[in-house]
Amino acid sequence: MNLSQISKKPELVEMFLDDKETVKEFGEPLSFWTWDRQSIDSYVKLANIASDSKNEKINVGEMIDLVKGLVFDENGKEIITDGNTLPFSIMTKLVEKVTQSLGK
Repeated sequence: MNLSQISKKPELVEMFLDDKETVKEFGEPLSFWTWDRQSIDSYVKLANIASDSKNEKINVGEMIDLVKGLVFDENGKEIITDGNTLPFSIMTKLVEKVTQSLGK
């Protein structure tokens, strides 16, 4: 099979943060939208941040910049804009969730 047969433009897909801690804190799973495919640059950054989060040595500014371009609402609009941000624990979970989905 030729690689061109499997190449396509990224599509938005809905994902959920539905771990016990998130559901306990917010009373329900949190949904968000992201691209089903990421550039290799984004993938490497995601993997590095996910690895760093396990070692607790995260560059917060780098994480915010990365999550900003990964997390959207159902209309494809960025969620982190105009000074709005997310709790650090949620951003960490977003990075891990997106990284896990890209690895499959």
